[in-house]
Amino acid sequence: MTFQFEPRFPAEWDGKNVVVYDGECPFCSEFVAFQRIRSALGTLTLVDARQTPDLVADFEKAGIPLDEGMALIIEGEVYYGADCLNRLALMSSGSGFLNRITAQVFKSPRVSRMLYPALKTGRRLTLMLLGKTKLSGPTAI
Repeated sequence: MTFQFEPRFPAEWDGKNVVVYDGECPFCSEFVAFQRIRSALGTLTLVDARQTPDLVADFEKAGIPLDEGMALIIEGEVYYGADCLNRLALMSSGSGFLNRITAQVFKSPRVSRMLYPALKTGRRLTLMLLGKTKLSGPTAI
């Protein structure tokens, strides 16, 4: 599912492709760190949602809670959660062992949607065990 909304993107994001993720989530951080995107996508800007609370609030108002998934923004279109993982897998260069495995698993939209709830649960439990707070507020996850 893609979303169209008008968040307050910083001017330096104009014309760029952006992934917004939780920088305190070890899974999210590792995923974006090793993800190699094909040159067709161009530059991919990685944004730690914890550093941009106004953007988190804009996503929340648009019905896209970043506590529940990362977002990929391509030409103003927002891919969220399982769709974000699927799009990133489709754009992956496939170089490197873990990158190839991730690309193979998540290149299917159906498989991405089936596995995503388990990934969210694992993320939520890990953040809770690490004592991390929600992106959208000071309460524990």
